[in-house]
Amino acid sequence: MRILGIDPGYAIVGFGVVEYSGVKFVPIEYGAFITEAHTSFTERLCNIDDDMLEVLRRYQPDCVAIEKLYFQNNQKTAIDVAQARGILILEASKQKIPVFEYTPLQVKQAVVGYGKAEKRQVMDMTRRILALKQIPKPDDAADALAIAICHGHCCKGI
Repeated sequence: MRILGIDPGYAIVGFGVVEYSGVKFVPIEYGAFITEAHTSFTERLCNIDDDMLEVLRRYQPDCVAIEKLYFQNNQKTAIDVAQARGILILEASKQKIPVFEYTPLQVKQAVVGYGKAEKRQVMDMTRRILALKQIPKPDDAADALAIAICHGHCCKGI
């Protein structure tokens, strides 16, 4: 099963594509969609949509796993991230690719085995599970890979 993990945002969207065989994860590609701060928000959303479509077409995932939003202190940022997240989910849905959502707690539990794990622990376990020499950069890509791993562990082939 090929899983596309997404760490949603509007300045940076992390993505990670992994192949999961039931016992082993193999990293295919990871990175980030980056939108420029000087562009309008609507243009940023269009760029995110274009980038998402390109990744979906290039890697043809069987499913998309995306992080659920959790309350943030900055309400404007949370609303903007929610809008970008909607674009990501919409594009996957338009391509008939099932979308699964996970909370940060679920991701930590699936990757580290402890729901209150520190970010560094999650990143290091992601590196180990994928047999990578270094923790993926940017951090958003590492988070996206962790979300993909979470889906593999949680859904066992769904």
